[in-house]
Amino acid sequence: MKFEVTILGSSSATPIFNRNPSAQALNINERLYLVDCGEGTQQQMLKFDIKARRIDHIFISHLHGDHYLGLIGLLSSMQLNGRDKPLNIFCPANLKEIIDIQLKFSETTLEYEVNYKFTNAAAAEVILDNADVTVETIPLDHRMACTGFLFREKKRMRKLIKEKVEELKIPVEYFSALKKGADYTAPNGKLYKNDTLTIDSSEPKTYVYCSDTLPGDWYIDQIKNATLLYHEATFLNNMLERAIETHHTTALQAAEIAVKSNAKKLIIGHFSARYKTLNELLDEARSVFPGTELAIEGRVFEIE
Repeated sequence: MKFEVTILGSSSATPIFNRNPSAQALNINERLYLVDCGEGTQQQMLKFDIKARRIDHIFISHLHGDHYLGLIGLLSSMQLNGRDKPLNIFCPANLKEIIDIQLKFSETTLEYEVNYKFTNAAAAEVILDNADVTVETIPLDHRMACTGFLFREKKRMRKLIKEKVEELKIPVEYFSALKKGADYTAPNGKLYKNDTLTIDSSEPKTYVYCSDTLPGDWYIDQIKNATLLYHEATFLNNMLERAIETHHTTALQAAEIAVKSNAKKLIIGHFSARYKTLNELLDEARSVFPGTELAIEGRVFEIE
């Protein structure tokens, strides 16, 4: 099953040359999920071939503009392009009022249904559960109510051992039951245990998106063993005082979170515009967690 993330924006409060505000697109089993929607996200989607019509779920972490100011334009473009299927937006409750006001004064009526599902920054909750994935909120500590998001792949069915199934000439109509764990009784009455005919599927993969926050231990257990962890890293650690003042994380601290949570790989992003190049941030994080990569816009990370 495809499980990958495309970086659309990796800057913090202000965009700079070659870096736009926060936005990411997840492809999970060919379904697209948009995480945050900073200014310019539509242009980035066009640039990196992310089809808006394929997005049915949008997740907004909090209401600082660099995480949602691109949303009204995206909703309007969906309308102009003839969208007719529902769209789900998971977000702080006040976002609906913001969107409604903009639609009102632009005299725009959306012809498709928008379902708002309000997040609670005080407690972790499962906010989406479909055939492919569950999504949980991660309570964070920012200057306003803010959540991260944990995408957890659903456990797949067991895999048939092709050679064994062919050897026993097991009829196709039994395949579904075998994949679900059932044993097989041959026409001669002999019982074949499921684990001799199938193998277990791989462990479900997880993607963790930690938006703007002070680092802390309270969310470590929830994000434990992430296949891929994205964590904001706005500043170098020599700006720790500024990071604490603005409720952000340094590159060093993001790497420490990756170590504590036993992440397989770390992506750092949400870089301050003061950094024209990002090598220092990468080097600082890698000094603690070597498996760190930069959230370079247009880069696709396969979650495996």
